[in-house]
Amino acid sequence: MYKRKDAFYTKAKKEGYRSRAAYKLLELAGAEKVIAPGDFVVDAGAAPGGWSQVLLRLVGKRGKVAAVDILPMDPIPGENFRFFHRDVDDGSLPAEIIAFLGRRPDAIVSDAAPNTTGISFTDQARSADLVRAVLSLAKEALREGGTFLAKIYEGAEADDVVNELRGSFGEVRRIRPSATRKESFELYLLARDFRGA
Repeated sequence: MYKRKDAFYTKAKKEGYRSRAAYKLLELAGAEKVIAPGDFVVDAGAAPGGWSQVLLRLVGKRGKVAAVDILPMDPIPGENFRFFHRDVDDGSLPAEIIAFLGRRPDAIVSDAAPNTTGISFTDQARSADLVRAVLSLAKEALREGGTFLAKIYEGAEADDVVNELRGSFGEVRRIRPSATRKESFELYLLARDFRGA
Protein backbone atom coordinates (compact mmCIF):
# COMPACT_ATOMS: atom_id res chain seq x y z
CA MET A 1 0.00 0.00 0.00
CA TYR A 2 1.53 3.31 -1.04
CA LYS A 3 1.32 6.43 1.05
CA ARG A 4 -1.09 8.56 -0.96
CA LYS A 5 -0.18 11.84 0.70
CA ASP A 6 3.52 11.77 -0.17
CA ALA A 7 5.79 14.77 -0.77
CA PHE A 8 4.59 15.33 -4.35
CA TYR A 9 0.93 15.10 -3.31
CA THR A 10 1.54 17.72 -0.58
CA LYS A 11 3.52 19.93 -2.98
CA ALA A 12 0.73 19.74 -5.59
CA LYS A 13 -1.86 20.85 -3.03
CA LYS A 14 0.37 23.70 -1.89
CA GLU A 15 1.16 24.91 -5.43
CA GLY A 16 -2.39 24.61 -6.73
CA TYR A 17 -1.99 21.65 -9.08
CA ARG A 18 -4.89 19.24 -9.33
CA SER A 19 -2.67 16.15 -9.12
CA ARG A 20 0.85 15.06 -8.16
CA ALA A 21 1.22 13.90 -11.80
CA ALA A 22 1.86 17.55 -12.70
CA TYR A 23 5.46 17.11 -11.52
CA LYS A 24 6.07 14.17 -13.85
CA LEU A 25 5.12 16.35 -16.82
CA LEU A 26 7.17 19.30 -15.53
CA GLU A 27 10.20 17.00 -15.26
CA LEU A 28 9.64 15.42 -18.68
CA ALA A 29 8.99 18.78 -20.34
CA GLY A 30 12.12 20.29 -18.78
CA ALA A 31 14.47 17.40 -19.52
CA GLU A 32 13.11 16.39 -22.92
CA LYS A 33 11.80 19.70 -24.33
CA VAL A 34 8.50 17.97 -25.10
CA ILE A 35 6.44 21.20 -25.17
CA ALA A 36 7.51 24.64 -26.41
CA PRO A 37 5.88 28.08 -25.97
CA GLY A 38 3.22 28.58 -28.63
CA ASP A 39 2.60 24.84 -29.13
CA PHE A 40 -0.86 23.41 -29.69
CA VAL A 41 -1.29 20.31 -27.53
CA VAL A 42 -3.87 17.58 -26.85
CA ASP A 43 -4.09 16.22 -23.29
CA ALA A 44 -5.74 12.80 -23.66
CA GLY A 45 -7.22 11.31 -20.49
CA ALA A 46 -6.92 14.72 -18.85
CA ALA A 47 -9.03 14.48 -15.66
CA PRO A 48 -8.57 15.80 -13.01
CA GLY A 49 -6.56 18.39 -14.99
CA GLY A 50 -3.07 18.48 -13.45
CA TRP A 51 -1.37 17.98 -16.81
CA SER A 52 -3.64 20.53 -18.53
CA GLN A 53 -2.62 23.12 -15.90
CA VAL A 54 1.07 22.46 -16.62
CA LEU A 55 0.54 22.45 -20.39
CA LEU A 56 -1.21 25.83 -20.32
CA ARG A 57 1.75 27.23 -18.39
CA LEU A 58 4.24 25.74 -20.86
CA VAL A 59 2.50 26.80 -24.10
CA GLY A 60 1.73 30.32 -22.85
CA LYS A 61 -0.83 32.72 -24.31
CA ARG A 62 0.05 31.91 -27.93
CA GLY A 63 -0.44 28.18 -27.42
CA LYS A 64 -3.61 26.13 -27.06
CA VAL A 65 -4.61 23.03 -25.11
CA ALA A 66 -7.42 20.64 -25.98
CA ALA A 67 -8.19 18.23 -23.13
CA VAL A 68 -10.16 15.00 -23.56
CA ASP A 69 -11.58 12.60 -20.98
CA ILE A 70 -14.55 10.30 -20.54
CA LEU A 71 -14.57 11.44 -16.89
CA PRO A 72 -15.88 14.89 -15.97
CA MET A 73 -13.37 17.63 -15.19
CA ASP A 74 -13.71 21.00 -13.49
CA PRO A 75 -13.27 23.78 -16.06
CA ILE A 76 -10.01 25.66 -16.49
CA PRO A 77 -10.56 29.29 -17.54
CA GLY A 78 -9.03 30.68 -20.73
CA GLU A 79 -9.84 31.11 -24.42
CA ASN A 80 -6.92 28.88 -25.35
CA PHE A 81 -8.30 25.86 -23.47
CA ARG A 82 -11.19 23.54 -24.23
CA PHE A 83 -12.33 20.36 -22.52
CA PHE A 84 -13.97 17.64 -24.63
CA HIS A 85 -15.99 15.38 -22.30
CA ARG A 86 -15.66 12.40 -24.61
CA ASP A 87 -14.09 9.00 -25.14
CA VAL A 88 -10.72 9.27 -26.85
CA ASP A 89 -12.03 6.62 -29.31
CA ASP A 90 -14.82 8.92 -30.56
CA GLY A 91 -14.42 9.05 -34.36
CA SER A 92 -15.55 12.68 -34.67
CA LEU A 93 -13.04 13.90 -32.06
CA PRO A 94 -9.93 14.46 -34.27
CA ALA A 95 -11.78 16.87 -36.60
CA GLU A 96 -13.31 18.76 -33.66
CA ILE A 97 -9.94 19.12 -31.94
CA ILE A 98 -8.31 20.40 -35.14
CA ALA A 99 -11.23 22.84 -35.61
CA PHE A 100 -10.75 24.24 -32.08
CA LEU A 101 -6.96 24.49 -32.41
CA GLY A 102 -7.12 25.91 -35.93
CA ARG A 103 -4.54 23.40 -37.16
CA ARG A 104 -3.10 20.00 -36.31
CA PRO A 105 -1.51 19.76 -32.83
CA ASP A 106 2.26 19.76 -32.26
CA ALA A 107 2.00 17.16 -29.49
CA ILE A 108 -0.42 14.64 -28.03
CA VAL A 109 0.27 13.69 -24.41
CA SER A 110 -1.45 11.25 -22.07
CA ASP A 111 -1.17 10.41 -18.39
CA ALA A 112 -4.27 8.20 -18.64
CA ALA A 113 -4.39 4.98 -16.63
CA PRO A 114 -6.93 2.16 -16.78
CA ASN A 115 -9.02 0.98 -13.85
CA THR A 116 -6.67 -1.55 -12.26
CA THR A 117 -7.53 -5.07 -11.14
CA GLY A 118 -4.33 -5.93 -9.26
CA ILE A 119 -3.66 -8.67 -11.82
CA SER A 120 -0.53 -7.39 -13.53
CA PHE A 121 -1.11 -9.12 -16.89
CA THR A 122 -4.65 -7.69 -17.14
CA ASP A 123 -3.57 -4.22 -16.01
CA GLN A 124 -0.69 -4.16 -18.51
CA ALA A 125 -3.04 -5.18 -21.34
CA ARG A 126 -5.57 -2.50 -20.37
CA SER A 127 -2.85 0.13 -20.15
CA ALA A 128 -1.50 -0.85 -23.59
CA ASP A 129 -5.02 -0.69 -25.08
CA LEU A 130 -5.44 2.82 -23.67
CA VAL A 131 -2.14 3.94 -25.22
CA ARG A 132 -3.22 2.40 -28.54
CA ALA A 133 -6.46 4.41 -28.40
CA VAL A 134 -4.46 7.63 -27.87
CA LEU A 135 -2.11 6.58 -30.69
CA SER A 136 -5.14 6.17 -33.00
CA LEU A 137 -6.14 9.74 -32.17
CA ALA A 138 -2.56 10.87 -32.86
CA LYS A 139 -2.53 9.17 -36.25
CA GLU A 140 -5.69 11.08 -37.18
CA ALA A 141 -4.79 14.47 -35.73
CA LEU A 142 -1.05 15.00 -35.07
CA ARG A 143 0.98 17.15 -37.44
CA GLU A 144 3.89 15.65 -39.35
CA GLY A 145 7.03 15.91 -37.20
CA GLY A 146 4.90 16.04 -34.04
CA THR A 147 5.48 14.46 -30.62
CA PHE A 148 3.65 11.73 -28.69
CA LEU A 149 4.04 11.08 -24.94
CA ALA A 150 2.02 8.49 -23.04
CA LYS A 151 2.08 6.60 -19.76
CA ILE A 152 2.12 2.81 -19.96
CA TYR A 153 2.59 -0.08 -17.51
CA GLU A 154 5.80 -2.06 -18.00
CA GLY A 155 5.54 -5.56 -19.47
CA ALA A 156 5.42 -7.50 -22.74
CA GLU A 157 2.47 -5.41 -23.95
CA ALA A 158 4.58 -2.26 -23.60
CA ASP A 159 7.19 -3.82 -25.90
CA ASP A 160 4.48 -4.38 -28.52
CA VAL A 161 3.32 -0.76 -28.25
CA VAL A 162 6.92 0.47 -28.65
CA ASN A 163 7.15 -1.50 -31.90
CA GLU A 164 3.85 0.01 -33.09
CA LEU A 165 5.13 3.51 -32.30
CA ARG A 166 8.32 2.82 -34.26
CA GLY A 167 6.12 2.30 -37.32
CA SER A 168 4.87 5.91 -37.13
CA PHE A 169 7.67 7.89 -35.43
CA GLY A 170 11.35 8.48 -36.12
CA GLU A 171 12.47 8.06 -32.48
CA VAL A 172 10.89 6.16 -29.57
CA ARG A 173 12.21 6.07 -25.99
CA ARG A 174 11.12 4.84 -22.55
CA ILE A 175 11.44 7.30 -19.66
CA ARG A 176 10.76 6.99 -15.93
CA PRO A 177 10.45 10.38 -14.17
CA SER A 178 11.73 10.73 -10.62
CA ALA A 179 8.24 11.84 -9.47
CA THR A 180 7.00 8.28 -10.20
CA ARG A 181 6.37 6.30 -7.02
CA LYS A 182 9.15 3.79 -6.37
CA GLU A 183 6.77 0.82 -6.22
CA SER A 184 4.99 1.81 -9.45
CA PHE A 185 5.57 -0.13 -12.68
CA GLU A 186 4.56 2.77 -14.91
CA LEU A 187 6.84 4.47 -17.40
CA TYR A 188 6.40 6.92 -20.27
CA LEU A 189 6.84 6.34 -23.97
CA LEU A 190 8.20 9.39 -25.79
CA ALA A 191 7.93 9.29 -29.58
CA ARG A 192 9.20 12.11 -31.79
CA ASP A 193 9.12 13.01 -35.48
CA PHE A 194 5.68 11.71 -36.50
CA ARG A 195 5.82 10.54 -40.10
CA GLY A 196 2.19 11.37 -40.86
CA ALA A 197 -0.88 9.21 -41.30
